[in-house]
Amino acid sequence: MKIAFIGLGNMGGGMAHNLAMASHHVRAFDLSPDALAKARANGCEVFDSVREAVQGVNAVVSMLPNGAIVESVYMNDVLGHAPRGALLIDCSTIDVATARKVQQAAADAGYPMVDAPVSGGITAANQGTLTFMVGGDAKVFGHVEDILLNMGKAVIHAGESGAGQVAKMCNNMLLAIHMIGTCEALALAEKSGLDMRKFHEISSKSTGYNWSLNDYTPAPGVGATSPADNDYQGGFASALMLKDLRLAMAGAQTSGASVPLGEHATKIYEAFVEAGNGGKDFGAIFTTL
Repeated sequence: MKIAFIGLGNMGGGMAHNLAMASHHVRAFDLSPDALAKARANGCEVFDSVREAVQGVNAVVSMLPNGAIVESVYMNDVLGHAPRGALLIDCSTIDVATARKVQQAAADAGYPMVDAPVSGGITAANQGTLTFMVGGDAKVFGHVEDILLNMGKAVIHAGESGAGQVAKMCNNMLLAIHMIGTCEALALAEKSGLDMRKFHEISSKSTGYNWSLNDYTPAPGVGATSPADNDYQGGFASALMLKDLRLAMAGAQTSGASVPLGEHATKIYEAFVEAGNGGKDFGAIFTTL
């Protein structure tokens, strides 16, 4: 299959590589010359513009920084330039309203489209083990599922247009909350005289079990290997966690949902990022305790 891939950053680069590894003809575009050079080395054909990349393709996959860029790229450079009927798959994490707006414009122009944000981070993007949360028509999901399985371990239809973005914002709000709670518990154990390793051994087999504790332990030298063991480099940047939390807070305001812990988590990550820690893994919140 001929697939255009738009956005070759930390996540998109690995995703495009996995599509090429699955024998798809990947036509790649990014604003970064270094990203394009890496994509070329990984078996992709590279182009100087989105409009060139989407010529003659069966599908377009995008992984872009925010909703404004997603809207601009699709409205100006994909719709009317990719072949009519090409599958459009936006894997960016953006606000629900923009996702629905772009999908409606795509449908009006004759393009089946889904929102398909991901969970798993850079490592999963490189290894092809992402989880995709897909919003869109069930018939369209049936067509995009096989493409997404080339990049992930799980592809789940969340519901109609925008449902993937709703799932992503709820998931990452929960992740931020249990990461902060995990860090607080580890720090409390240590300050109260209990070795953190012993606490991890106990809690990871008890009701305190959670992904941040068991699979992504935020304390160096404790539990699972994570960015904490590399001075919090790599992984999922705190600035990106803050972006996702702000999307969740906007979603809560729009829907009238009460999210007091989500609000508090947002304030904690805002202070952390504003202190110059935006590039550190989000587990580095442990260092504030």
